[in-house]
Amino acid sequence: MRTLIIEDERGLAAAIADGLAAEGFAADVAHDGTEGLWRALHESYDVIVLDIMLPGLSGYEILKWLRRARVWTPVLMLTAKDGEYDEAEALDLGADDYLRKPFSYVVLVAHLRALLRRGAPARPAVLRADDLSVDPAGHRCRRGGQDIGLTAREFALLEYLVRHADEVVSKTDIVTHVWDEHFDGDLNIVEVYVGYLRRKIDAPFGRHSIETVRGAGYRLRSGTG
Repeated sequence: MRTLIIEDERGLAAAIADGLAAEGFAADVAHDGTEGLWRALHESYDVIVLDIMLPGLSGYEILKWLRRARVWTPVLMLTAKDGEYDEAEALDLGADDYLRKPFSYVVLVAHLRALLRRGAPARPAVLRADDLSVDPAGHRCRRGGQDIGLTAREFALLEYLVRHADEVVSKTDIVTHVWDEHFDGDLNIVEVYVGYLRRKIDAPFGRHSIETVRGAGYRLRSGTG
């Protein structure tokens, strides 16, 4: 399996490459973000090991460019020892897995093999339904090229609806995923927030994307409407 290692610590990069070679991987190494992005875009790899802090372009920037270019090669991000926020941002941007430094080579190889077993399904970091786009990582919503300001709860509701575009989702399902499973308030809160969304993402654009399915719930249509 061909692996690209993008890591600026030369000793660590060489050690990873040697360790992977011993496990039967063919490993290429890039020591800065610019070279790493070029290789990832123009050459074929089965998996990429990507550090966050790099000269030229950061690992985050590389990941954004790859996913925007619809390159779905599985990416394992290397994060700081206690980098919880690093891990969260990496996954939100489209990383497939992460590993904290320092790490065991046995564990690294196990993670890479797991990624290879999963393959590289196309799953864009930016969700789309017709001309409506939702960027979970950037917490950004746009329609027809215009930014739409949403509250955190409105954004969470819209993200859930877009992820289930053309499906009917019940109020109970929405509350469980957008609020939480222990929510004990009135389910009509969903109706209130759907109204907020309609006034922001539909009405100004002459659209009717969010349908009420009587007795069943709501459906966001992915086509024009």
